[in-house]
Amino acid sequence: MTDVQMSDSEPQAAPPAAPAASALHHLKEIASVIEAGSLSKEVRRISRAVRLTVALRRRLAARDVSAFLAFALPPSSEAYTRLTSLVPKEDDTEMDIDTAAPATQISIKHGLPEIEIYCYLLVLIFLIDQKKYDDAKACANASIARLKNLNRRTVDVLASRLYFYYSYVHELTNSLAEIRGNLLALHRMATLHRDELGQETLLNLLLRNYLHYNLYDQAEKLRSKAPRFEAHSNQQFCRYLFYLGKIRTIQLEYTDAKESLLQAARKAPITARGFRIQCNKWAIIVRLLLGEIPERTVFMQKGMKEALTPYFELTNAVRIGDLELFRAVADKFASTFSADRTRNLIVRLRHNVIRTGLRNISISYSRISLADIAKKLRLDSDNPVADAESIVAKAIRDGAIDATIDHANGWMVSKETGDVYSTNEPQIAFNSRIAFCLNMHNEAVKAMRFPPNSHKEKESAEKRRERLQQEEELAKHMAEEDDDDF
Repeated sequence: MTDVQMSDSEPQAAPPAAPAASALHHLKEIASVIEAGSLSKEVRRISRAVRLTVALRRRLAARDVSAFLAFALPPSSEAYTRLTSLVPKEDDTEMDIDTAAPATQISIKHGLPEIEIYCYLLVLIFLIDQKKYDDAKACANASIARLKNLNRRTVDVLASRLYFYYSYVHELTNSLAEIRGNLLALHRMATLHRDELGQETLLNLLLRNYLHYNLYDQAEKLRSKAPRFEAHSNQQFCRYLFYLGKIRTIQLEYTDAKESLLQAARKAPITARGFRIQCNKWAIIVRLLLGEIPERTVFMQKGMKEALTPYFELTNAVRIGDLELFRAVADKFASTFSADRTRNLIVRLRHNVIRTGLRNISISYSRISLADIAKKLRLDSDNPVADAESIVAKAIRDGAIDATIDHANGWMVSKETGDVYSTNEPQIAFNSRIAFCLNMHNEAVKAMRFPPNSHKEKESAEKRRERLQQEEELAKHMAEEDDDDF
């Protein structure tokens, strides 16, 4: 009796959970989304398909890609023959059975250019993830050749992604110079086709191509002559601001460079940590060149502390005005600065270090000899007193310090520090803050997006469910997409 009661009290076994949908099934669903976008000419559906692909790329296997190509492309097509030859073959013993095949079979219409271009994009992403760069280059070249024969707005989103990976795979193989002519031709074609998303993507790729080889003059000529339009992609706009900031820095236009770099760092997604680190590195150097000292919180941002440590020590040396410490930091982190391509900018900072030290001296001493100034600045020239005199004279002329030189006695005589609130400096500071807030407000208003005719048509329950589902997918996959883009 006891045994029977114990068996009755045991909990019932839960039914087995339904297996998760396979990667192949997800790819087929993405293809159906692209088909619907192509037939209805809705670009947002194509954008949604790209987002879903970014989230799925880590689960892709060669068998999934091969099976999808057989599903999406006619076996007799040239694209199918070319792409299947690039996908690596797997052993039959390693192939898994698709246990998650749904009861309803998905079918799509063959012959759609959007589906064909998506297959090129999928294979290209897969080959890059598998580090098969030679095959990826062949796939990218074939896809670009195919794109030159298409002019459809529903292909533009897929084409912009192909342009990005086309340049990326050549960058990985150190052959960016080979594709510069093709990128220029593609940019011209996108301009003639009024493909604005392709234009901003290709413009950024060309700027990156020029800057990779330190061709700053050519980059500025292209940027200044390229057609201007409202940005369509936040990621591309952030990249454009970053490249513009680098060009302005090299051209000694530090104020404009600072604004562009800080704006790029603010607009970049939180997940794009590497991009934001690069923006902050250049922004720190530009602010130092402007005579500003960045706040400590800039160097203590989450996930950036270690990467910004060399620049923190550099900032500390500039803040103190210690030329010897500045040299030590520059030598200690020379490899880091060379990798970041900021070493030439740091050489420019030497003059700022001397000027900062001189400003500290003028505040501390009402009168000091030029020989003592040379010692405190640690000038190591043949005639340090004469160099100190010329440095002081230039600082007085530029307005960095308020002092006079007594040439007869060899002194620098500092004037009494006046009340800063009796000058226009507070007004200038407040004006810059107000302009910053107004600019941010205007950009936020411009960035708002509304569905077409949303003020005329009432949203049905089905459309509302579809919109909410897309918003959830966008929020879910935004991190993966942003991390991939940057």
